[in-house]
Amino acid sequence: MNVTVNGKKEEYRKIMKLTELLHLMQISEEEKGFAVALNQEVVFKSNWQTTVLNDGDTVEIIRATQGG
Repeated sequence: MNVTVNGKKEEYRKIMKLTELLHLMQISEEEKGFAVALNQEVVFKSNWQTTVLNDGDTVEIIRATQGG
């Protein structure tokens, strides 16, 4: 299965849920300050565990930053 994550093509051996992808990227669901978009649509945190990734999907992980 091929998925583009933050502009980089990645290949995974199995179909997975969004939470599994975040775990592989060492991002905890409990971590604050980031959002996830799947195919240019924001996925609410409450749906991460049930959102299944498909071949060809594009995932963007956006982290909030503070500036001065």
